Amino acid sequence: MAATKRKASAVDASKPLTNGAEVPPLKRRASSRKASTTAATVNPDINSKILDAPDATRASPDSDVNEDIIPGLLKQENGARSESPLSDAPAVVEPPKKKSRGRAKKADTAKDVHEAEEVVSAVVDAASKGKPAPAKKSRAKKVKQEDTDGALTAETEVKPAPAKKAKMKADDERADPEADGDEEADEEEVKEALSRPPPVNSDYLPLPWKGRLGYACLNTYLRQSNPPVFSSRTCRIQSILEHRHPLQDESQPEHPIKNKPDRSKPADVELGKRYMEAICIANVKDVAKMVRWNDRYNIKFFRLSSEMFPFASHPEYGYRLAPFAADALAEAGKVIAKLGHRVTTHPGQFTQLGSPRKSVIDNAIRDLEYHDELLSLLKLPEQQNKDAVMILHMGGIFDGKEDAIQRFRENYVKLSQSVKNRLVLENDDVCYSVHDLLPVCEELNIPMVLDYHHHNIIFDASQIREGTKDIMDLYPRIKATWERKGITQKMHYSEPTPAAITGRQRRKHNPRVATLPPCAQDMDLMIEAKDKEQAVFELMKTFKLPGYDTFNDILPYTRNDDNKVALAAMNKKKKKDADEPEPDLVPDDEVGMGGPEGRVYWPPGMEEWLRPKKREVKKKAEPEGGKANEKMKKELAELYAAKEAEKKAGANGVVKEEDDEDSDLEATPATKKAKAAMKKKEHAAKVKAVAKAEADEAKRMAKEAAKAEKDAANGEKVAKAPPAGSKAQSRKPRVKQEVVEAAVPTPSPSEDDASELELNDEEEDAPPTPALKRRSTGSRKTTGRQAKSKKVSYAEEDGDESMAEA
Repeated sequence: MAATKRKASAVDASKPLTNGAEVPPLKRRASSRKASTTAATVNPDINSKILDAPDATRASPDSDVNEDIIPGLLKQENGARSESPLSDAPAVVEPPKKKSRGRAKKADTAKDVHEAEEVVSAVVDAASKGKPAPAKKSRAKKVKQEDTDGALTAETEVKPAPAKKAKMKADDERADPEADGDEEADEEEVKEALSRPPPVNSDYLPLPWKGRLGYACLNTYLRQSNPPVFSSRTCRIQSILEHRHPLQDESQPEHPIKNKPDRSKPADVELGKRYMEAICIANVKDVAKMVRWNDRYNIKFFRLSSEMFPFASHPEYGYRLAPFAADALAEAGKVIAKLGHRVTTHPGQFTQLGSPRKSVIDNAIRDLEYHDELLSLLKLPEQQNKDAVMILHMGGIFDGKEDAIQRFRENYVKLSQSVKNRLVLENDDVCYSVHDLLPVCEELNIPMVLDYHHHNIIFDASQIREGTKDIMDLYPRIKATWERKGITQKMHYSEPTPAAITGRQRRKHNPRVATLPPCAQDMDLMIEAKDKEQAVFELMKTFKLPGYDTFNDILPYTRNDDNKVALAAMNKKKKKDADEPEPDLVPDDEVGMGGPEGRVYWPPGMEEWLRPKKREVKKKAEPEGGKANEKMKKELAELYAAKEAEKKAGANGVVKEEDDEDSDLEATPATKKAKAAMKKKEHAAKVKAVAKAEADEAKRMAKEAAKAEKDAANGEKVAKAPPAGSKAQSRKPRVKQEVVEAAVPTPSPSEDDASELELNDEEEDAPPTPALKRRSTGSRKTTGRQAKSKKVSYAEEDGDESMAEA
């Protein structure tokens, strides 16, 4: 079947690009050493964000899961400065910057950056006017260099860089291929980018596709599974040191609060090693699960994370893998070998063999040895073991590209044969083009990885045009570098974001790619994109590549391949003791695998569908008549405040009747109406209570009279009823009257009113009123509420007369 053709480029390759003029050479960016204002640091004493979490700052330079926290941290090129033990490459040109011992402060960093910007600005202004730079801004300053161990060792003269070079250097450090957000560009960069000739792309598509597609390090779907599956768990060095102390209760599992390491107990190095080894083994075990997941959806190429073994290449805390991880890696290797997959690694950007500093070279060699041991312990079959390569960039330019390449040659000879067998070089998007690396690879017998995206940013404009058409002429030479060692060739492919204009902006990777490059049909192609496996799925869907029918779209916020919902239902059943059948649990091997329908593809931009939907707190709807209720509340509040003021003033003996009248005059109509209604209600309640008490008393006395007549008829002695109005008669109904008084809602009197109404021995002789008086026992006095009842009674005389008549 013939290869499918796509529409040819709009640019005719046979015509000159600039009206007969030669293509201007692309201005390359300078090597960079200046630390960014958001420079990455894995020192826990400086960066408190280093945690063992999915969004934690990584301990290893190779980070594909950390870009969303601090953009531009872990993809720095050309020896960018960091606290990593592999990041002590020296600066060549650097704006003046103050150094201080101890923990850096944000304010100091901002001040240093501002000073550097002033230096660059002064040089730009002077250059544009044809004048020498101001002496105050451009004079040489002494800057102390810091070795990897933190000791201040020497002082060197550092002069300000040329304006453009210094600016490009700072821009390069901030760029991150997979960071969120857009890079800003100044006017000069935009003008340069707009004058760039359009790319000349090939119209060849490698269809039907027979090769292997792959992605790097992290699976977005598995990372959001329950439990999560990923191979880049890490920790802080401080956590390792803390776990050298035993737990507070060694018989119980560790808990971050209830049962954590007890620093008061003596430290044991073995405990710290065991803590680190547990993290590493968990990472290795998840590799096998990720490979099985890839195989189900026809992805047979995978880049292993360099963070599987945190700090393994650290100069002080580093360790070998063989003693504790050999068996776990061998088990993962069996799965890889059985399924016929290819795995590779990509040491971080700080691993540079062209640096002029010995400490950087030592750290780089140690890091390469770590990656080689990781791949060797997988114990893969011969060809798969050969194909398990380590991709490396040449690194920074330092004091010159030729000198850096020469140092690379010298240091490459020092590597072990095992590392040499795995090492391959990749063209980058900052310094080294294909034309720079291909002669070195041919000379040293090193395979070369072609990265199409990098090539379109950094290329030799005097020999080649931007795009995929001209680079195809170099395919035979690139392929020969692989065939000489018997290694299966691989290439890298990614695309810039649609809004990218300048070179710095174009370095950022698009979350997914739209097409395939014009490579061989059986190529091993690594798709470098933020959406990882979803970018591979996108290509499968677009071109109906093998495996496109194995996956389906996910259901928003729903996962049918884990046991979270089932376990919640089981717990609910235990609480309610329901007779419903228990839900079926997903077997451990099938957790996170997409379920029987293969629902693992999420549409572009819909990554949030992988997680449960966030709970939305809805505001309560305002009830009908809400404004009226608010008005009523306001009026009642005013009434309450007025009453409280009245009570307070009355307690001081200030309020008089005329004062009340004045306050009523000042009150609002609604307040007056409310007061009148309350008084009317209180009066009606009191009158009703008194009437009921009188009726009850009349009934009681009638019953007593009837009983007396009956007793007299039976010949019994009947006691004379006391005369009306006497003490004895007036005291009889008081027990029931107390209940009546308590039921009457009356306002509490002030202390003065209560004291005036208290009963004493002399008051016992006064004519009693049933609705007011209570029997006095001993020295007990009437309470304020009872006294107030006496004061507000409305039927004193009438009550006595009615009882006398009864």
